[in-house]
Amino acid sequence: MATTRTAHTVWNGTLIEGSGQTTLDSSGLGTYDVTWKARSEEANGKTSPEELIAAAHSACFSMAFSSGLAQAGYTADEIRTQAEVDFIPGTGITTSKLTMSAKVPGISEEEFQKIADDAKTGCPVSGALKGLDITLDATLVG
Repeated sequence: MATTRTAHTVWNGTLIEGSGQTTLDSSGLGTYDVTWKARSEEANGKTSPEELIAAAHSACFSMAFSSGLAQAGYTADEIRTQAEVDFIPGTGITTSKLTMSAKVPGISEEEFQKIADDAKTGCPVSGALKGLDITLDATLVG
């Protein structure tokens, strides 16, 4: 059965001078200010579509990696994933760079890297972003 999540944005004004608010409807977690300046320059307390995509990608990858570990008989003590999503005005979103470190008792470096790579390609958000250059730097911590 499919699960649907919703968010909405209300925008006022032009692209450059205007602003909007994006609300996470399904979770009710909040409403966030968005502007072109936050998207193409400094965030200054506002968010952007790319930051929201980065949040989705880091969460999805972490879940996929955790699932892959469980299927191989491992449980991570901790997984920390950062996603950097690049936006070039006039070009669009170009890359998502995943950087992950995890403490996984008993796993070899080789198996860790294989599960991480499988999670990178298998996570549903990676699938949605398949037109981008997606990279992964995975580090096993002791």
